[in-house]
Amino acid sequence: MFINLTFPPPPHTHTQPSFLPNPQNPTIFRGSFLKLHCFSRFLKQVGTAYFVYPAAAQNRFEHCLGVCHLAGLLVHALQARQPSLGITKKDVLCVQLAGLCHDLGHGPFSHLWECFVKEVKPEKGWRHEEASIKMFDHLIERNNLEDEFRRYKLDDRDIIFIKELIGRPYKASFGDWPYKGRPREKAFLYEIVSNKRSGIDVDKWEYIVRDSHSLGIKVTFDYLRLIKFSRVINVEGEGPQICVRDKECVNLYDMFHARRILHRTAYQHRVTKTVDTMFIDAFLHADKHVKFRGDDGKKYCLSDACDNMSAYTLLNDSVIHLILLAEGEHPDLLKAKQIIENVLSRKLYIYVGHTQPTTNDISHEDLLRSLEKNIPKGSSLTLDKLDIQEVRLNYGMGSQNPIEHVRFYSKSAPNTAKVLRKEEVSAMLPQSFQEVMFRLVCKSFDENIFLEAQKLFMAACTELQMKEPSMDSWPSHLTPVKRNTSNNSQQTANGSRPLNRSAVTSLTFETL
Repeated sequence: MFINLTFPPPPHTHTQPSFLPNPQNPTIFRGSFLKLHCFSRFLKQVGTAYFVYPAAAQNRFEHCLGVCHLAGLLVHALQARQPSLGITKKDVLCVQLAGLCHDLGHGPFSHLWECFVKEVKPEKGWRHEEASIKMFDHLIERNNLEDEFRRYKLDDRDIIFIKELIGRPYKASFGDWPYKGRPREKAFLYEIVSNKRSGIDVDKWEYIVRDSHSLGIKVTFDYLRLIKFSRVINVEGEGPQICVRDKECVNLYDMFHARRILHRTAYQHRVTKTVDTMFIDAFLHADKHVKFRGDDGKKYCLSDACDNMSAYTLLNDSVIHLILLAEGEHPDLLKAKQIIENVLSRKLYIYVGHTQPTTNDISHEDLLRSLEKNIPKGSSLTLDKLDIQEVRLNYGMGSQNPIEHVRFYSKSAPNTAKVLRKEEVSAMLPQSFQEVMFRLVCKSFDENIFLEAQKLFMAACTELQMKEPSMDSWPSHLTPVKRNTSNNSQQTANGSRPLNRSAVTSLTFETL
């Protein structure tokens, strides 16, 4: 089922052994690879950060292969290092399958789609992890993979185990065991693909290494050393956990620091977040005007497509082109097209400024209420012309230090787990593990409204006793494509270019 390749998926070093599924063989991986080939190849791994970093063109497909590869490296290392753990071939296979399929539920532009669904239908409580589990079930049923699972001696319990590895509720205590796939003696297997306890897992290793490589960001984190110095120890009151050698603590801090740098530099870059906002606005306007046919014969709009996996399979980053090609003159659809055209021509919502709260109790809603209250009567500026971006940069656990949830062992006591406080590691480590920033963006291209928004933002920051905002000036340097010039007869009054495209006759897409 697995072939030992000389070259694992880049950017991982070629000196590593690779245990990747062979998609050419008639195995249970055929269905997984069908989905990955048809869908994940067209989902940008870094979402709209691609519009800031054009070289970051990697897709979910490569990432899933990489997670499968790293999961294999770690579980095989534990199996060889500690035979007493009783890690079986079935355990290895299930862990790698979970790594391969853990992101099947992502929609267009990855995490952006989750934000869109939450905004249009917050009552759904939709998460891509749950969609990954549904898609995994859909793959098994659609591709008749039950017999293949049986061929490799994987039963219903193993299928449950794979789905628990992909997405499950976290239970911190070691009381009643909540999982059905594996007994509590193998609790450590649940920490390989998605570690809810500390956030240290192969998924994070993979995207940090892959994304930093394509973004041109240098990181010093070395996951191979973590694999080399990981071992399972039975922690009193918590059960068996994957613990790390104490000398690798700084390496873990490097990992979380690299995550923060990626968020600050790419994932939550101000242009990335602005494009996010514009695409979400476009999807909201186009929601009822672009539909996909499910396997039940029904047509699903954008926000409902995730309710039917056959319809959801048809959704990928090309949805913006489907909206542009959609036939119709409805004002919402035309507005969606205009927004997408503006993104593609780099006519983005205008950045007003940013500030930081001085206390932790100031929320997005507080700033929104202050802005609304201070809008002058009769002003042409309204709340719907503004967007507040709340940016949280941390180590993945809010204001907490995730290293305090990791257990370490020493050379002299390899079977004793302990906690390392940051004071024991270095005096130069962070004192705070989260910073919050609020950015204000103006959706109007009117200079007077922009200037009003600046005054309003300054007043709100003063009222809420936040730091004095850092303001941008009116972008007079905009290129002619982005500016509304009177000598350009091809532009409309609002500055957008008229669409000149042939519309498709029907925008209901059939199931693949």
